[in-house]
Amino acid sequence: MNTYNFTYRTSSILILLFLVFSAANIVNGQTSKQRLSIAANDKKTELANFKSNLVSEYALEKTRLHEVAKQNNWKLKETLASGKKIELQGIGTDGSPLYYETYSDEAGLVSRASTLNTDGMMGLHLDGDGMKVGVWDAGVALSNHIEYTSRLTIGDENADVDPHATRVSGSIISTGLKKDAKGVASMAKIVSHDWTRDKIEVADAAADGLLLSNHSYGIKADRVPDWYFGAYTKVAQDWDKIMYNAPYYLMVTAAGNAQKSRDNETPTYGKTADGFDVLLGFTISKNNITVAGANSDIDKNGNLKSADVSTYSSFGPVDDGRIKPDIAGNGGSVLSTDSASNTSYNTSSGTSMATPGVTGSLLLLQQYNMELYGSYMKAATLKGLALHTADDIDAQGPDYKMGWGIMNSKNAAEVLNNKDFSSHVAEESLENGEEFSFEITANGNETLIASISWTDVESSFINSGELNNTTAALVNDLDIRITKNGQTFLPWKLNAGQANNAATKGDNRVDPFERIEIPNAEGTYTITVSHKGDLVNNAQDFSLIVSGVQMTTCSINAPEDISLEETEASSVNLTWNASEDALYEIQYKEVHQQNWTTEYISVNNFSWNGLLLDTTYSFRLRTFCSQNIASEFSEVATFTFSGEDTVLETLNALSADSEIPFSVYPNPAVDEIQLNVQTSETSVYRIMSTSGVELKMDSATNARINVSDLPSGLYVLQIQDFNVNKSTKFYKY
Repeated sequence: MNTYNFTYRTSSILILLFLVFSAANIVNGQTSKQRLSIAANDKKTELANFKSNLVSEYALEKTRLHEVAKQNNWKLKETLASGKKIELQGIGTDGSPLYYETYSDEAGLVSRASTLNTDGMMGLHLDGDGMKVGVWDAGVALSNHIEYTSRLTIGDENADVDPHATRVSGSIISTGLKKDAKGVASMAKIVSHDWTRDKIEVADAAADGLLLSNHSYGIKADRVPDWYFGAYTKVAQDWDKIMYNAPYYLMVTAAGNAQKSRDNETPTYGKTADGFDVLLGFTISKNNITVAGANSDIDKNGNLKSADVSTYSSFGPVDDGRIKPDIAGNGGSVLSTDSASNTSYNTSSGTSMATPGVTGSLLLLQQYNMELYGSYMKAATLKGLALHTADDIDAQGPDYKMGWGIMNSKNAAEVLNNKDFSSHVAEESLENGEEFSFEITANGNETLIASISWTDVESSFINSGELNNTTAALVNDLDIRITKNGQTFLPWKLNAGQANNAATKGDNRVDPFERIEIPNAEGTYTITVSHKGDLVNNAQDFSLIVSGVQMTTCSINAPEDISLEETEASSVNLTWNASEDALYEIQYKEVHQQNWTTEYISVNNFSWNGLLLDTTYSFRLRTFCSQNIASEFSEVATFTFSGEDTVLETLNALSADSEIPFSVYPNPAVDEIQLNVQTSETSVYRIMSTSGVELKMDSATNARINVSDLPSGLYVLQIQDFNVNKSTKFYKY
């Protein structure tokens, strides 16, 4: 058994800060070097061999399709009265025709991704610059639409331009020339393909470093027998195999719009009219994200007020009881690009339009992780992050209608930003027979949530015609447990035989994602990850995400009690009060120089060498409690170097016009902050993001400010009153 103690270490912050500031010169988005780095983690031989098999299968299947279609008078392609296109893509093991159709009916687009965009409330400037996503659809998107022009390239040159593909693509990358049609990742790039050779092309792209692909289509539900619904078939197995061999690649697919279709007459639960058990095809893959459609009410601060599943969105469960769909995208009439002309728009919906909102949001989270930590997340981490931070509609765990809840990009970004402060995100590996455990301390301010996510080996079992076969598709069954004082906390699970019941807590034997929640958690807990049986391939990578924890005892206050302890012929030694687990940034210069020299140190003293007699110097300090969480700078201190007689001369506060140091308390804050200075009737406060985006402004007359509506993070508070301008930083839990 391996035991890990995550006591915070300042050396780790030093390394991380070095990596981040070194990466600051890297242009946002995927570079060729980064794609090669991702590709290096792929199982190249397995992917190449599998792609070769797919090519051979495709050639044989294409010939067979034409022959069987002719014998049975099946149409290879068809445009329905609604304008929807369908196409014969395969023949099932029982001889059933498998038609692909687009999943678009009325409307839907994920909310809260806008909080990450430029001018969004989080001030993150995440718009998908240089990021690339693949879109496979009924055809290709119109490439010269004014909303994206050069940012969309065609992967299948002879494919037909399709309005559905154009709407899906616009939902991801439209610039927003027409404001209401702006895409989630408005500066990203798309490679557009038709669905004809989707698995072959994705295997190629994933081997080359593709992170995400969008699939707003699936098997047409009214042309297959009942056993297909919820069944783990070869198409699901194929997609799982691609994702297992390309661990950074994640497929995002629409759940479908068959809730009211009454196509499955023998569901695993309830009556046909109840809408359960209508997922099929690759929506049932273990390693992808399957997106439901939802109607939701979200306030201006990105908080979910209410939500319910859309009337069209397909319900799970799948036959083995796994939680599908995984997550929900926001519904509502979506205005997007249309293929009628390069300036045309149209509204539509269905899970087709909820899915690109999720895909675009996931792309922004990958961009954010690269900006913060200089690397992309594995697909299991990205998927786990989305499910870990989703808005649970009724606080009773997942369900078979909307999975883990509504996608919440804001929450997910906060967990990434707060890594090593109030959250933990790690990519680990469990070897056969090994157990992984470590202790954490709840921060006492929010629910303690811990989850594991892994990209599982494709199942060797595929259903070939048995109705509602419950054989588990899960191969490597990992388990997460949390213990404290003899009490064990278990993950959520669902029961396919009681599909409309609330989730319970117990031993989850079917899902490659497990999540434990402990409300009102206090004190120290032990998290343990283990596995059942023998692991296929003798090991299983997994991603661990924990939120609501205190990862460090560091206090995010600027250093105090700064003094000169020793002076020599050309140097001084500066000291200040120590903060446990902290890293310090010191900036120093000659007083008249414009630019500061910056150094990072893990001890509370600094030797400043090479000083000149009768020269005045200044310096300031701040405390880092994690890579992204830092205090305000201390007051600027100055001194004129006089050898052994050197003394600190001034301590200039950030508010040069006030002799009273300005601060707020409590810091960190939860719902409210109070000022330590008196304010007048004309006082105004502004709360800014650390990148300078103004988030709130109001009167500061009562010296109390409500911050309950702010997401977790670091903020700048400014107080203005005539010529007075004071500022400080505070952290909001």
